[in-house]
Amino acid sequence: MIDEELVQLLTPEGEPVERPDYACTLNGDEILGLYRDMVIVRRLCNESTSLQRQGQLALWAPVQGQEASQIGAGRALAPRDFTFPTYREHGVAWCRGVPPADMLRLFRAVSTGGWDPQKYRHSVPAVVLGNQVLHAVGYAMGVQRDGADEAVLTFFGDGASSQGDVLESFVWAASFNAPVVFFCQNNQWGISTPMSTQSKIPLYHRAQGFGFPGVRVDGNDVLAVYEVTRRALEHARAGAGPTLIEAHTYRMGAHTTSDDPTRYRVDAEVEVWKHRDPIERVKSLLVREYRVTGPTFDAVAAEADELASQLRVDVLAMDRPDPITMFDHVYAEAHPLIDEGRRELVDLGVSGGH
Repeated sequence: MIDEELVQLLTPEGEPVERPDYACTLNGDEILGLYRDMVIVRRLCNESTSLQRQGQLALWAPVQGQEASQIGAGRALAPRDFTFPTYREHGVAWCRGVPPADMLRLFRAVSTGGWDPQKYRHSVPAVVLGNQVLHAVGYAMGVQRDGADEAVLTFFGDGASSQGDVLESFVWAASFNAPVVFFCQNNQWGISTPMSTQSKIPLYHRAQGFGFPGVRVDGNDVLAVYEVTRRALEHARAGAGPTLIEAHTYRMGAHTTSDDPTRYRVDAEVEVWKHRDPIERVKSLLVREYRVTGPTFDAVAAEADELASQLRVDVLAMDRPDPITMFDHVYAEAHPLIDEGRRELVDLGVSGGH
């Protein structure tokens, strides 16, 4: 039985679902591209976890199980749009063209960000829960005042949905009809806090109280995520205001590499969600409907392995930065307090300066 509240275009078995309100606009090659994205992102994520376990990263936030939510949303973006992620949106960063090694600079503790946000139209990771959602609304209000033809997409989790920053962002976005799409990846657990504690109603219903649309999408269905996000972004660019998307998905692994999920959830729950794996779902569709064969899938896997090997090489080559560089990007322009701090550090002999 299909959940009418949940936008779904593919069953867990990879069979198409008819939804006239959200018809799939992608062809076979484009769907294969989404499959490739998800395979690569999962492989890179697994390599990153291994690097952390080997002491090469301070921390890592795995993304296994949420690839469809991130790739579907990321590929729905127009080049001119701007994104504000949390610390887990590795799939979105991949879609925006961020080099894999740059995604790990923060976790390697060699950078406070990792890349130039304007170059990739993708902000650096936000670790403070919900903070990036306020930034996104502020940026969207600027876009609105500049008359720019772009939309803003921001991500947060079900746990962060309880933060004041997120709810305040809803108020501002609704009041000013800002061109922003709120994308909540509801992976069922805010670290160890279950969804049943976070909210007594589906999260997307909260949008109604703020006066803008809310949509619930199967977050393990990359086709549905793509179509729902594409529609919401078009809605925002047209001046119709914000949308809240709740992507119903699941975090298959730990919250971060410092977490032990076996302490708060049961194996049976994980097994249920394994059946809903987003990558296998699309693979089944490609085999059945588009006659994609083994060699094509093998080539994608080989490409993912090659990228993972290069990621390891690039990460191990990252040296500790000169401490003086901590002052370089605090403000856009020179500031007397920053200059003073830089001089004091040089005087202490910690750094040779520039």
